Amino acid sequence: MAITSYSTLQTAVGDWLNRSDLSAVIPDFITLAEAQFNRTLRHRKMVERATATLDTEYSAMPADWLESIRYQINSNPITVMSFVSPDQAALLKSDFGASGFPVYYTQIGQQFQVIPAPDSNSYTGELTYYAKIPALSAGNTSNWLLVDSPDIYLYGALLQSAPYLQDDQRLSVWAAIYQRLVDDLKVSDERSRMATSSLRMRARSFG
Repeated sequence: MAITSYSTLQTAVGDWLNRSDLSAVIPDFITLAEAQFNRTLRHRKMVERATATLDTEYSAMPADWLESIRYQINSNPITVMSFVSPDQAALLKSDFGASGFPVYYTQIGQQFQVIPAPDSNSYTGELTYYAKIPALSAGNTSNWLLVDSPDIYLYGALLQSAPYLQDDQRLSVWAAIYQRLVDDLKVSDERSRMATSSLRMRARSFG
């Protein structure tokens, strides 16, 4: 059976476990697998952009934020803010006036802090970041990872089932296969990025 949706994934997990009494907990195995994906996977299809008007020192992170890639001010020219630690931010804040053009940022809890605080001008901040993989559910039956790598979803869920089933014998087998699949996905992503870079380089011409 092809694994193409949330329901077929649940059916496949039950079939591979050879159990018909786990329908209530298989969604939990999938949810736990997704938590693991978000901790360890970083893929080009997880990259998102968000823009917002920066008019205060603190602003909320996107709800699906996992990791920042770049935070810039869409000025002319574009200014990429430098990330600093919260301790560095506190020291830098004292070096600037009360407000000005933001050049640094840090993370405080679930918020971004920019230094210095924006002045009365209107600035547009653009955040490029890794976003959480959209969770599967009855209302969201598929996502890019299930389409591209249903085997990662399957073995990820099987791996999460092992502690529940106290199935230590198969745990090491599933873990090894799962890790190989994740490594293969990372290699594929790296090759795609390199191929894109090569194409851009070949497109250049010099007189």
